[in-house]
Amino acid sequence: MGGGPRYAIGDLADLGGVSRRTVRYYVQESLLPPPLGVGRGNHYGPEHLDQLLRVKAMQEAGRTLDEIRRALGGRSGRRGLFHAVDEDQLARTLWRRIVLAPGVELHVSGTVRLPPQGRLQELANWCRLHLSTGSQRKAEDDND
Repeated sequence: MGGGPRYAIGDLADLGGVSRRTVRYYVQESLLPPPLGVGRGNHYGPEHLDQLLRVKAMQEAGRTLDEIRRALGGRSGRRGLFHAVDEDQLARTLWRRIVLAPGVELHVSGTVRLPPQGRLQELANWCRLHLSTGSQRKAEDDND
């Protein structure tokens, strides 16, 4: 980015039909590159205006900011603690959650075939018998 006209943030916002706050937000969310220059001398170039107009057009077409970011080749996901994780790198699998006893759950991948219902019931009974919670054990011990 370099040659051509230079725009102050207000000028860029006016030309793009957005607010200054929106320009700052788009930079923060990596939808626009940061301004050129430093401090009070920072400015935006024609490339910034082109990118801003692309983002605005895609948003008006109903695309989410994450979709726009991916379309523009930027990183995806919200900023924050996990902002470096790319959504496409996350494994997406279906997991089933089966409650076997109070405080005990079985998580089974969608790629694993479940045993017959009777066998799951046997496992649940075993868990209730051997894996009772602390308050249940105390009550059982008091009864003995």
